[in-house]
Formats: sequence, C-alpha cells, structure tokens
Amino acid sequence: MSRVVSLGSINVDRVRTVEAAELEALEARDGWFPGPGETVTVEELPGEWPAPDRIRHGGKGANQAIAARAAGADTTLLGKVGHDHEEFGVLEALREAAVDVSAVGIAAVPTGTAEVFVDPDGENRITISSGANDAIDTAYIDEQYDIILAADCLLLQNEVPVEPVAELLDRLREEPDRPTVVLDPAPAEGVDPLLGYDAVDYLTPNEHEYATIGDALAEFDGIVIHKRGGDTVTVEGDTPVDEAIPPEVDAVDTTGAGDVLSGFLAAGLAAGDEFSEALDIAVIAGSLSTTTPGAREGIPTLEELRRFRAADG
Repeated sequence: MSRVVSLGSINVDRVRTVEAAELEALEARDGWFPGPGETVTVEELPGEWPAPDRIRHGGKGANQAIAARAAGADTTLLGKVGHDHEEFGVLEALREAAVDVSAVGIAAVPTGTAEVFVDPDGENRITISSGANDAIDTAYIDEQYDIILAADCLLLQNEVPVEPVAELLDRLREEPDRPTVVLDPAPAEGVDPLLGYDAVDYLTPNEHEYATIGDALAEFDGIVIHKRGGDTVTVEGDTPVDEAIPPEVDAVDTTGAGDVLSGFLAAGLAAGDEFSEALDIAVIAGSLSTTTPGAREGIPTLEELRRFRAADG
C-alpha cells in the first residue's frame, strides 16, 4: 500500500450556519471578518461570536489525512493535540478512520480550534486559534523525520509554525529519494517563505489564497493547482494538464472540500497514478464532499467515487 504522511493541524471545529445579515452585522461590529473561502489565524477572537450549532473534528492536517486514507493510502498523521483532546474524542475519531496517530504529540495547552461560519451559498469563513498546533517545533519534526522520509507523499498546510516546516523542506531537498510534497497554502498569510523550496512539488491555493500570495508565486517552481470554486481547477507549471472541470453537484457546505482534494491527490500520486488521473479523481472527490455538511462527513469512499464516475460517463 502507498504511504502518505500529513504534517499539520488538528482542531476542534465550532460550526455555525448563518444568514448574510448575521455576517454583515459581525463585520460591522468588529470592523473585520473572513471573506468567502478565507481562513485566518488569530491570537484571540475580536469579540463574542454566536454559539456554534455543532462541534466537529477538524484541522487541515487531520482532514487531509482522513481523505488520503479514504482514497486508499496507508496514512500517518503528525501533529499535536492539547491536554483536552480526550474530552472531544479527537484522536479516537482519527483512529476510527484508520489513520495512524501513534506519533501525534500532546501539548500542555488546549487543542486548536476553528470558528467556522457557513454562509447561504455554502461558502465557509474560518478563524483559527492555533492552540497545540503552535507546539510543533523542529525537535518534534526531527523525531519524526524517518517517518516522513519513508512516505511516498507528504501533505503540508499553513496552520502550524512556518519555521520548522521550512527547516524540514530545506533538509528534504538534499534527499535523493524524498517524498512528493503537496502544500496547501492555507491560511495564505505568512506562507511565502515555503514557496521557494525545491522540495515543494504541488501548491493548491483557492481563489482567495492565490490572490493573497500574488507576486510571491514567482518564487515557486512546482505545479500550481488553482482551485477556482465550482467552475474549474486550473493548472500552472511544467505539465501538459491545464485544467480539470469539477462535476455539477448540489453543494451545501464547502468546508473541507480543498482538504479532500489534497488528500485524494496525495493518495493518487503516492500510488503512482499519472498526474492527470490523480487530479481528476481528487477534483471529483472534493466536489462530492460539498454535498454533505461538515469537513469530514462528506468525504466519499472509493466505491462511491467509482459509482459516480461510472454514472457521470
């Protein structure tokens, strides 16, 4: 079985489905609010926000690990949870999804949280409080280096400290047999230092992240998979593939759709699939995930994906 490692965030998601007027009122009160598809990391919330409708498990690192496992890869998650993780069943949920969490560390701070707002169009707006995710450091990554090096594909995001990840990429680029690296630049703020490393093979920004990164994309030598919402996914870089067209679905919640795409892409690349096939499967999986509320609840199984492809012609 192919091997995927996801090094990244593990969160508890506090999710609300809200009307446009509620979003406008919050932005007017606080003078700021995440835009559609935007993820922002903050040290503290700007004010009291509405109570969540539901509590879910999340974190881009964890979500992408579960997606890669659903896509058939032997998957290990690296990251840190807080002293309160048992209260929320964070690791148990990952074990139930058959993700290896034996190397996940426990920090003496709360588990990271994500305040998720889903608007009437199904678009998500997310504010992250890092918590235990900020405890990921060079010492922890060094302890897991053999696990990372043995992977066929490594998933990275930007919800953990940049410096130790940059040091990892610097080390990996000297390895003759390193894993393929897929970087999800979310949140986009502060991700620029990672773009200049040759060890990053694929970058998967959405529209907001692509615009935020802007001119810094010139530093990136790999393949850019630009997620343009439901219309198309465009590809930039040294590949004959220039786009992938998502299927038409009745989307109700886009939370986690990009994570599903990344996880399935990593699993396909790790298995040795051609890039065009891995991307096509990943785009379909990401689209199907939007038909069910929740970042993980909509992750399709391989059987569901095969049935959809067969019915879609």
